[in-house]
Amino acid sequence: MPHQTYLDWVIHNTATQWWHDSAEAAELALGLERGAIGVTTNPYLANLALVKDRQRWAPAIEAVLARNLPPEQKAETLMQIAVTRTAEKVMPIYEASQGQSGFVCGQVNPGRAGDRDCMLPMARRYHAWAPNIAVKLPTTRAGLDVMEECIAEGITITMTVSFTVPQAIAIGERHMAGIQRAQAKGIEPGKCFAVIMIGRLDDFLLEVAHDTQAAASESDIRQAGLAATKRAYRIYTERGYHAVLLIAALRGDYHLTELAGADLLMSIAPAFQESFVSKDLPREERIDKPIPADVIERLCQMPEFIRAYEPHGMSPAEFLGFGATQRTLSQFVEAGWKLMENYR
Repeated sequence: MPHQTYLDWVIHNTATQWWHDSAEAAELALGLERGAIGVTTNPYLANLALVKDRQRWAPAIEAVLARNLPPEQKAETLMQIAVTRTAEKVMPIYEASQGQSGFVCGQVNPGRAGDRDCMLPMARRYHAWAPNIAVKLPTTRAGLDVMEECIAEGITITMTVSFTVPQAIAIGERHMAGIQRAQAKGIEPGKCFAVIMIGRLDDFLLEVAHDTQAAASESDIRQAGLAATKRAYRIYTERGYHAVLLIAALRGDYHLTELAGADLLMSIAPAFQESFVSKDLPREERIDKPIPADVIERLCQMPEFIRAYEPHGMSPAEFLGFGATQRTLSQFVEAGWKLMENYR
């Protein structure tokens, strides 16, 4: 009998499922073999795939470059290549599940995170690329407005650039509002995947702790994203939101092992997949195991953690200005979207 890896155990013994976090063809093939049921991309990952798989996708890429498109249109058209090639690979999962799984994310221009007039038509264009596209929007006030409109039109959405309990709640609420609008028009509402970039919250708070000389230790801060995720998960369960939590940006084994058993999705990069198939990790459900009270107490001495952890810690008007939001959008712009605009 073949050895059951930790990833196999999670898939077959808990409610947790996972998406592959890369658009590179060889990595994707291995991820699907390991049991991924969807794919995450973002501008950084899409550009990486365009560089590494350039020979594989050469005719399509060269056709785009020959058109001399304006920079933003060029980046979007190159993004389409990476996303649609990936969507083809997971289409069998989409079809076998009758549209419940097998999605691939396609992210709108991260430099437009506050621009409703740009993001809505862009989302509609992405939706037309393939039936299994989950259009990625930022969890800003503008992004939430666009998300509700898309859900009401039947467009499946992944809400990203999200790190906090108030953002997760806002996604759940606006998704429900979009569902009601769709149903009132006799339209099948779009699905919604609500991202929590768990490790990026930790990264941001570690920087804050160093700057403010906070009492919270690095060990405490490693549990900050887990604390926010566990609280968001409890709220989603209690309120019955239809959006599905999608946990991304893992920074260690603990980000999966401590959430094991939750009815949610994990977005797992290839490097962490290797860990989950090679290490003998604890095989027990831990989603209901609370973060120690003394850890929460020390973390709560940082106002930025309170903003992330408390359900009313931020209003949607504050999401765009949150430190982790700005850090992430900057990376997606500079290390992803702009590179596609300047792709040669």
